[in-house]
Amino acid sequence: MTKSPNLLLALIPILFLIFLLSINVYLFGDDATYGANQIALLLAAALGAIIAGFLGFKWAYILEGIVKSISSAMAAILILLLIGSLAGTWLISGIVPALIYYGLDILNPTIFLVAACAVSAIVSLATGSSWTTAATIGIALVGIGKAMGIHEGVVAGAIISGAYFGDKMSPLSDTTNLAPAMAGTDLFTHIRYMTLTTVPTITITLLIFLVWGFTVDTSASIGTVDEVHAAIASKFNVTPWLFLVPVVVVGMILKKVPAIPALLTGALLGGVFAVIFQPNIVLEIANASSPGFWSYYKGIMLALFDKTSVATGNAMVDELLSASGMFGMMNTIWLILCAMIFGGVMESAGLLKRIADSIIQYAHSTGSLVASTAVTCGVFNVTASDQYISIVVPGRMFAPTFKERGLAPENLSRTLEDSGTVTSVLVPWNTCGAYQSTVLGVSTFAYLPYAFFNILSPLMTITFAYFNIKIRKLADKK
Repeated sequence: MTKSPNLLLALIPILFLIFLLSINVYLFGDDATYGANQIALLLAAALGAIIAGFLGFKWAYILEGIVKSISSAMAAILILLLIGSLAGTWLISGIVPALIYYGLDILNPTIFLVAACAVSAIVSLATGSSWTTAATIGIALVGIGKAMGIHEGVVAGAIISGAYFGDKMSPLSDTTNLAPAMAGTDLFTHIRYMTLTTVPTITITLLIFLVWGFTVDTSASIGTVDEVHAAIASKFNVTPWLFLVPVVVVGMILKKVPAIPALLTGALLGGVFAVIFQPNIVLEIANASSPGFWSYYKGIMLALFDKTSVATGNAMVDELLSASGMFGMMNTIWLILCAMIFGGVMESAGLLKRIADSIIQYAHSTGSLVASTAVTCGVFNVTASDQYISIVVPGRMFAPTFKERGLAPENLSRTLEDSGTVTSVLVPWNTCGAYQSTVLGVSTFAYLPYAFFNILSPLMTITFAYFNIKIRKLADKK
């Protein structure tokens, strides 16, 4: 016989986790995600399991919840491993260097930030994936921005803002399909209704980056661009033919090929193009003196799984031309596993649901109901460490309340997306935050202040609700 937890009991593991995370940030700074935060998540999970036992839950049931939680992240873990491999082969093949080389010619520093946001939005809208956007065009844009002397946190903020706009508005996106399913509305009604809050938010975001661009010091970037061009050209055979690989990968995704086989294809094609266009680089990576099948095989294998770098003699360019391979993703995977263990314990013991239930009772008006839903989504992103949980659980919980208040289900689905989907990337130990930070090579706290779209989205949906702007009623639909 199990007992229901009271609110204080449900909050104890979360408060304990916040306490440990705060200490870790103070003691370890940016290095907190390299072990300290993982241990904090495990200790908080252990405390949650003790509370679950006190409530009458058997360990076998808690373990089942942990396994189920980890299983939900397995696709993300596989994608992370493949992204590491893809980054390695795209580096030694010259694909990433070529993107940086030509990108410096096309993108003016003044419009770079707004262009980076817009391009990321278009790619994400077409592919339905912010993750794929970051792993392809995002990596190149960070490199170009660094070469122009723009702060990497600002560049990553622009990329993430655009990528998450496209992700939440694309009919190909999993979260865009999940949110209306949880709320009880259809996909295209959901997308059309989201435009009311999303278009103003992305417009404000683009204006911020446009104005920001005029503050960028472009005088120093001219000489820097020439240096980067010279350094890349000295080591790589730069040719537009290299772009065939990204085109193939994006084409596969547009054809709705699943991400895992598409990314594996991209990683392997990168290895083939490395042998064709950059044989000397492959031999250098393999530490081989003469060409041959086994030398090329060793070089490509090292790029797939190990940390790889290409030395040009220019310190700044050398920093750009490095990749981590599968090995470099292991710390992020460790973080995700620990986060999912914590989330599994909290959810299976009913602790997360108890916290959310306590919020609903104070939601008397439409504005406070939407605000409560948004806050709950954020809480689940912080505690359960997964954006899908932050959509599914609040969606199930709040759907009856929205219906009782006479609100059309698209009000709920829009709130889930405006709050659950976009804020997940702002949490370092969330699967999305850990992924984007690792792929872009920029810490979560570095880009968080500049991810304007992600910060403004929940504020926009709450503002619309409090001022009763375009709040659709069930009676209106009938």
